[in-house]
Amino acid sequence: MDTPVAGSGAAAAAVPDRLRITEIFLSLQGEARDAGWPTVFVRLTGCPLRCRYCDTAYAFHGGEWRDVDAILAEVAGHGVRHVCVTGGEPLAQKRCLGLLARLCDAGHIVSLETSGAIDIAEVDPRVSRVLDIKTPGSGEEARNLWSNIALLTPNDQVKFVICSRADYEWARGVVAERALDQRCDVLFSPSKSEVDARELADWIVADRLPVRFQMQLHKILWNDEPGR
Repeated sequence: MDTPVAGSGAAAAAVPDRLRITEIFLSLQGEARDAGWPTVFVRLTGCPLRCRYCDTAYAFHGGEWRDVDAILAEVAGHGVRHVCVTGGEPLAQKRCLGLLARLCDAGHIVSLETSGAIDIAEVDPRVSRVLDIKTPGSGEEARNLWSNIALLTPNDQVKFVICSRADYEWARGVVAERALDQRCDVLFSPSKSEVDARELADWIVADRLPVRFQMQLHKILWNDEPGR
């Protein structure tokens, strides 16, 4: 019979299932398919990307370690069904996968906002994966993990943040070449202060693109105030 390594089982059992969290808060979902719904946001700390237009740089560092059980209890305490796990880049923390599954098990409607730079294959299929494809204007185009496209289902969503007319034409080409609209919802958003929202809307209408124009509702209501 194998002799167990002394203390190995106890040590493994004692390791807490933790994630580094920047903030957990209740607000309205400001974008994508569930825009307008009261939603609990779980913002994980850390991101390997540095997009030029990032509005959550405060989540790159810091945060505090939280047990997954405590995270689930705080989410449940807000009393709403919709939950959005975001960042930073939440998938940069491997234990995010377990959190997503447990949120689904608890009966929540769960979305994940991810940069598209990390493999999404292991994300629970009950989660709506909102994949942000990085345009040239983001400064992080080279980080796109194109193998993720084949994993998308109708439950998922793809988002492009448009920084210029050149970005628009690039994104239009990606949608056509990869038939993204036949896989899932495709969303185009104007980068704040770089592209006029009405101008982007006119481009989409003129080209009859099979995409959904969106503006970030939370920015219209609360500007860039953290926790809203």
